[in-house]
Amino acid sequence: MIAIELIAGIILVMAFIHYLYTKRNNEYKVSLVVNHLNTSDEIKKTLAMGLYLRFRKENADAPKYSSSYIKQNPLEFERFVADVFEKSRGGSTWVSRASGDYGVDFEQTVNDELYLGQVKCYQGDLSYEPIALVHSNMVKRNAQGGYVITTGSFTTAARAYAKGLNVELIDGVKLIDIWLMSVNHNEQEIRKIIPEFN
Repeated sequence: MIAIELIAGIILVMAFIHYLYTKRNNEYKVSLVVNHLNTSDEIKKTLAMGLYLRFRKENADAPKYSSSYIKQNPLEFERFVADVFEKSRGGSTWVSRASGDYGVDFEQTVNDELYLGQVKCYQGDLSYEPIALVHSNMVKRNAQGGYVITTGSFTTAARAYAKGLNVELIDGVKLIDIWLMSVNHNEQEIRKIIPEFN
């Protein structure tokens, strides 16, 4: 009887050691992938282009996409970005209705301070007009700050125009960074709720 208990105990210890080794090895591999994603500009640019293709408005002769792709529209992109901002920067977000939003696609409230955002699923570089719209609304509504977010980038004139306006310009690559941060935040929240996830 003692021999059986001893063998069972040894098996349990060996299983636990194997579990720890496997867990550590998996965490190492995941950290390598995350570190590579965080440092690879090429991957981030590819992901930004993927966001554009996922959310762009399609015309009548749009190609047929693989069933493994996620295909949504520009209005869903607004909700996607608002969710990413809420998860990565805290507070709460509210997405405005599709028409008559006067250039504000979502609002974010953090510590009782209002931030206004405009979202553009755009393949090229944005000009200064979206920045002017957000800034005008910030002044009208006494907002703390604003965002102009795009899957593409911004013209040199747009970047110059935004200086000193407290409007953060977020291009596709920076949006990918913020999205990855929000995914990491979700994982940390899951670990708090479900200790076995560690």
